Amino acid sequence: MKLINRDTDYALRALSFIAKHNKEIITVSELAEELKIPRPFLRKILQILNKKGILKSNRGIGGGFVLAKPPRKIFLFDLMEIFQGKFSLNECLFKKLICPDKNKCALRGKINNIEKYVVSELENITVGALLK
Repeated sequence: MKLINRDTDYALRALSFIAKHNKEIITVSELAEELKIPRPFLRKILQILNKKGILKSNRGIGGGFVLAKPPRKIFLFDLMEIFQGKFSLNECLFKKLICPDKNKCALRGKINNIEKYVVSELENITVGALLK
């Protein structure tokens, strides 16, 4: 199990690069070259971030991307949910089959506690904090 998938990693790397170049418009080509990320794949990620209000895009000649909010207000956990869906460490081993001991399962309770801790830590990580 990976905690952070490739899409989230690429998004975080792109946002960090854009944040370092504060208020400067960054092109997809520049990001792809600097970060060594395939351009079509990166473009898709940036379009999603634009749609979610994390980036602003400028089209045409001289176009590119800038942050739509300060780096300290862009949270890793939000990026994970955008690109990975709802965070969960506690999937039942039997998937759709409901365990008869679901409410009494000692392992489930322990994993729920771990998940709460991990979520609370992830919710405090921002792009701004990672720049320091």
